[in-house]
Amino acid sequence: MIFKKLKDRYNIITLIFIILLIVIVFRLATIMIVEGEQYREEAENRIFKTLPLPAPRGEIRDRYGRLIAGNRPSFTVQIMKSEVVDEKINEVALNIIEILEKNEDRYHDDFPIIFTEEGEFAFTYDLDLQDWKERNDLLEIDNAKEAFEILRRRYNIEETDPVEVQQQFIKIPNLSVPISILHWKFTDEMRKEQWLQSYNIQDLEVTAKGAFEIIRNRIYRIPEEYSDIEARKISVVREQLRKQGYLQYQPARIAQDISQASVTAIEENLLDLPGVNIAIEPIRYYPEGKMAAHILGYLGKISQQDEIDRYIKELNYLPSDIIGKTGVEHKFEETLKGDDGSQGVIVDSFGRLIRVLERQDPIPGDTLYLTIDANLQRVAEETLKDVLETLQVGGTYETRWGTNVLLNRGVPMVNATSGSVVVTDVKTGEVLALANYPAYDPNLFATGISMTDWQSLIPENERDPLAPRPLLNIATNTAIQPGSTFKMIVGLAGLEQGLSPNYRILDRGFIQVGGHSFGNWLWNQSRRTMGYQGLHQAIADSNNFYFYSVANGYDYGIGRSLPIRMNMDILTDYTKMFGLNDRTGIEIDIPRERSGGVPSIENKTRTVKAMLRNHLNRQMTINDLDETIVDPTPELLTEIIEEIVSWAEENPARSVIYNKMVDLGVKEEKAGIYTDIAKYSYFNQARWSVADTMNFSIGQGEHSYTSLQMANYMAILANGGYRYDLSLVRKTQSYDGKNVVEYPPELVERIGLKDYNNLDEINYGMNLTTVAGSAAATFRRFPIDVAGKTGSAQREGKIPPVDEVEYLKRYLRQFGVTETAVEEKTSKLMEENKDNPRYQDEGYAMREAIRSLNPRVNLDQFKDDYNAYAWFTGFAPYEDPQIAISVLIFQGGSGGFGAPIFREIVAEYMGLNIGNNEENFAIESRLAR
Repeated sequence: MIFKKLKDRYNIITLIFIILLIVIVFRLATIMIVEGEQYREEAENRIFKTLPLPAPRGEIRDRYGRLIAGNRPSFTVQIMKSEVVDEKINEVALNIIEILEKNEDRYHDDFPIIFTEEGEFAFTYDLDLQDWKERNDLLEIDNAKEAFEILRRRYNIEETDPVEVQQQFIKIPNLSVPISILHWKFTDEMRKEQWLQSYNIQDLEVTAKGAFEIIRNRIYRIPEEYSDIEARKISVVREQLRKQGYLQYQPARIAQDISQASVTAIEENLLDLPGVNIAIEPIRYYPEGKMAAHILGYLGKISQQDEIDRYIKELNYLPSDIIGKTGVEHKFEETLKGDDGSQGVIVDSFGRLIRVLERQDPIPGDTLYLTIDANLQRVAEETLKDVLETLQVGGTYETRWGTNVLLNRGVPMVNATSGSVVVTDVKTGEVLALANYPAYDPNLFATGISMTDWQSLIPENERDPLAPRPLLNIATNTAIQPGSTFKMIVGLAGLEQGLSPNYRILDRGFIQVGGHSFGNWLWNQSRRTMGYQGLHQAIADSNNFYFYSVANGYDYGIGRSLPIRMNMDILTDYTKMFGLNDRTGIEIDIPRERSGGVPSIENKTRTVKAMLRNHLNRQMTINDLDETIVDPTPELLTEIIEEIVSWAEENPARSVIYNKMVDLGVKEEKAGIYTDIAKYSYFNQARWSVADTMNFSIGQGEHSYTSLQMANYMAILANGGYRYDLSLVRKTQSYDGKNVVEYPPELVERIGLKDYNNLDEINYGMNLTTVAGSAAATFRRFPIDVAGKTGSAQREGKIPPVDEVEYLKRYLRQFGVTETAVEEKTSKLMEENKDNPRYQDEGYAMREAIRSLNPRVNLDQFKDDYNAYAWFTGFAPYEDPQIAISVLIFQGGSGGFGAPIFREIVAEYMGLNIGNNEENFAIESRLAR
């Protein structure tokens, strides 16, 4: 019967189905009941993770491929928010921070509420703003627009449109103006408001303590068992997780470049640290330390709103990514960044790797090849440092190429603490070295700089603009008068107008122009003269008298006109030919590179107006306004001052100025005083005069050029009149070498000279400078013939003390006043002028108090004078120019002190410092280029 049924096809199918079902049920029962515990344990102990693989940042190498910025492996602490249960997050966060702190490892701390030394809560935004105000003497100013206006006037900015003013602020070295002109708020205030709103805290006036309690109790719900200090540590980690936003699948970086001790401690406690991972990531490394720091720039966290908009929102950077902030690291950020990869893995509950599922390798950033020669850069930096240190003590600087006693008239230059050197290839415009002293180590910024390290880079005396500033790129951002290094342009203009280089002018020591005496430097120093001199000897001996005469088209030696036509338009045109009114085109710090400052009547008028504005802002108060005519307010006073300043171009008669002031509301007795100040001290100085041409001819006055511009000027003299854009970058190359982008030299123009042979006459004078002129002693033993020029630029004023109030109190007796009287008068002035921001500066108010008690006192008499800037510029070799060099020393006194630096750089470039067996070959190779 059964067999008959099996012959039925339908019954066979049914039987097979029953058998299969029994097998499946049996197998399921085995898996779920017999082996269920084993599989459950395996499932719980296996976790799938997608780990990011950060791309190595592109390397930076010199022109010969030497590494100057690379990467090294480092340990990074990561935490994956999606893998940490809420009840464990506080414990995990606190454990991580305490492990790191125990081993003195730094971690990312972006939580903006901290405890002060007094144990009080404080917003970092408020502290940063307070610090900025203190550094800029704006402590009592709460209104951002008012602070903006004070800075505009302080820095003599003629423009009044906020956008234009902001652009001028950018050009000022070491000045940051954290003010939004769109909202007229301090940016730190706006950042604090945005941060509070991100936590849905609508009370923007909440205290730091109040905000902390809201976040602790309502947002993060941190139990009371944790102290406030522990709660803040927890908040630091949770802030990093919160910043990830919707990217919860991406781990947040808690700390980078941690020690082996922290790695070990975390690995040992991984069971109690769910979601925590130790990853090996590349970190930026600068093997040469400080070398080329201002070229390379430094890195930093994405922090400013424009950076957030650009990198996070537009380019999809992670909030924890490090970006280039300055230098080529910033300029080529997107080229150097690379593309991150990822790796899918399975790990057990202890975080141990079980299996790699998939991997997308990161693509390293492109390699950046610079134009600099690392060896030449190193020599430039070391020589600059050595010469400065020798100059400060008045010692002897000696190498195999010469001996120099660095004393200025027997006195050491103790304030010669900063300087720069620029070396360029005259045939391409490539920068071979760009050195500043002092410098900084960009390794400090690789993972975010600590507050201690940051403070070490701040000048001790921030009130002194010439105090050593390690972060300042002097070569690009400091524009000053060129002194006598400018004389070659005046000489060339004379030659181009038809003056013979052999035309000799008799040096009579000085030239009297009205009430001013313009003397040759030798006359000023020892009442001697240089006799008859032509162009070549005038350059070699830096004869002021000769160039005064050429610039004015008048032979002051014999009292008659020179046989050429000369005027300021001609001199200005030739100055601009050499790029001294333009940016150099260099790739770094383009927004902040100072463009030229060729003197002009417009520039002079602008300067005079700015000086008058500052004078009136210091002197005029609302008490000078007539209450019967106007309602005295600080705003009205500002409007009146601006109106008076605007009369500079017109320069009305004295009576007209007086009547206008009275009509504006200035008291009659005060109007007379301010009229004389405006008319005779400022308006009359706003027009161009013979005296201005005198100063122009020797590189003083309103000239303002950077070391880069001066090096390019020397290159144009040397290469036959070809003007190149300066460049620091030769090429970029992908990691696999397949994609190469070249940056070839860019010729701007060949300057329009009537006779290019005139350059030879100028260059011969520069060569004579190093053979028989002002720099001959430095090059006496030097085997390479060079062309150079010394120069010094006067720096007016006194060096401000670190603390003005302390300085004034120290000399009260010498000022002829008593401490009690000064204190009473200072308090009274501050109270009476509480609407005037200047009087809220105790130092300013105290100065005014002492002046009111003793009007004839000289309050700055005990301050040190600034010494002159020292320049040495030129090119080498003389017969076949290859490199141009500019050397600048702050407060160096004499341009000759820069000559040893020039000499040692040429020696290195020409191969004179290598072994004797290779010496001849190296020199021949250089000369054969």
